[in-house]
Amino acid sequence: MLRWFRAFLPKEERFFDLFARHARTSVSCAIALQDMLKGGDETPVYCQRVNQFENDADNITREVLTAVRRTFITPFDRGDIKNLITSMDDAVDQMQQTAKAVVLFEVRAFEPPMREMGALIVECANLVVRALPLLQSIGQNVSMLTLITEELTKLEGRVDDLHDIGLKELFLKHRHANTMDFIVGAEIYDHLEKVADRFDDVANEINSIVIEQV
Repeated sequence: MLRWFRAFLPKEERFFDLFARHARTSVSCAIALQDMLKGGDETPVYCQRVNQFENDADNITREVLTAVRRTFITPFDRGDIKNLITSMDDAVDQMQQTAKAVVLFEVRAFEPPMREMGALIVECANLVVRALPLLQSIGQNVSMLTLITEELTKLEGRVDDLHDIGLKELFLKHRHANTMDFIVGAEIYDHLEKVADRFDDVANEINSIVIEQV
């Protein structure tokens, strides 16, 4: 009865604007991460850009959580809104963790699989941008949302494969050389893999919302 009653009440739609802002910020952060992975003297500049976009994303996340507390009727369950924006923010946070590791260890050159992972992360972020507006009319967009979330999961799998390939190549490259270079490289690989994992979490949250609303 409560769900039926809520369906006839006007809903606060600004959540979708906030979701869209966060998603666009995530894309900008992913592009900065991708540029960082090109290496060279400009690496610290792109690390700083990642940090700035992460800060912007945090501010949007706080707006969403504040709006959840203050809004009487939300587009869908409050817990789902919180989980969705948190999973989106976790992906950006993990990008920042990658940049922090690069700054900490003064890395200026990156392995080819790392750069490939960066490109796939940009694809993940762009898919989220496509998916979020569709949540405004879930019933009409179930098929497209399903396709997008499936693609996010596939990209996460490809990133996992690159992580394993990269670690093996890194081991072979450094097993008779500098152990610290392997350790640093492995940490960067792990951070990049976790970014894709967090985007897969976003896909799972979207699927959860679709299941509850359809």
